[in-house]
Amino acid sequence: MSKIIISCAITGSIHTPSMSPYLPITADEISQHAIDASQAGAAILHLHARDPETGQPSASPAHFMAFLPQIKRASDAVINISTGGSAVMALEDRLAAPMAAEPEMCSLNMGTMNFALYPAAERIAEWKYAWEKPFLEGTDDLVFKNTPRDIATILRDLGTDRGARFEFECYDVGHLYMLRHFADRGLVEPPFFIQFVFGVLGGIGPDPENLSHMKRIADKLFGQDFAFSVLAAGRHQVPFATMAAAMGGHVRVGLEDSLMISKGKLAERNADQVIKIRRIVEDMGRHPATPDEARAMLGLKGADQTAI
Repeated sequence: MSKIIISCAITGSIHTPSMSPYLPITADEISQHAIDASQAGAAILHLHARDPETGQPSASPAHFMAFLPQIKRASDAVINISTGGSAVMALEDRLAAPMAAEPEMCSLNMGTMNFALYPAAERIAEWKYAWEKPFLEGTDDLVFKNTPRDIATILRDLGTDRGARFEFECYDVGHLYMLRHFADRGLVEPPFFIQFVFGVLGGIGPDPENLSHMKRIADKLFGQDFAFSVLAAGRHQVPFATMAAAMGGHVRVGLEDSLMISKGKLAERNADQVIKIRRIVEDMGRHPATPDEARAMLGLKGADQTAI
């Protein structure tokens, strides 16, 4: 497969404003980062929202709708809205924005898991906002809840009822078996777009042999009915994306996953990470998929079928 889908995760809910002055917070910042990433070669834009006054992750449909129409007007990229939101949000809050926007794609974490971010607090000397330190330190007792009932609700409300397809985020091998379970129940149909996630404390570790293992199990469970992409946290971002591209998979970059562009240097734009990984995959003989090519590959409903 020569065509490779580059996804870019613009801001996320993990990093806090004190970690980087370049983390997009406001609607205009998120819009501009997303548009630039699309122009650089990202076919899919994975989006979270933040409160523009504090930089805190937000589930508010109003915060999403402050940037989603801007992105759609300026870019033909696939808009992929998080259903994970933040681990501190209730399910109904996490689903409020995607239910309103009815996007082509949504991310879907395939299980309940520990989501430990607290080691990052030790690396920050000065805090910009009062909420950041307690949030990070409190993740030593934080569980991200996505039970089978929760997953079935998301698949029904956003998939069956609103036509969204999913980026199935698999943080460990058990999540692949959970996806197989829902396929067997008839709640999801191929082609499956599986995002292997490495390096989050609570999920599978960023070891190359784990990528090989996840791919091997996915082959066993799904045969030819899936495409896989890879994201890895922090310094593992580019090495794992490069391995994924070499294995015939797709890639995800963005400031949600890593704040850096190289060792010791912060990325100023999401587009800089897209440009970097695009150069690498093109040198390998892979060609970035356009948004419409990604739509065809993943069976998406089309941007004209959304409520954005």
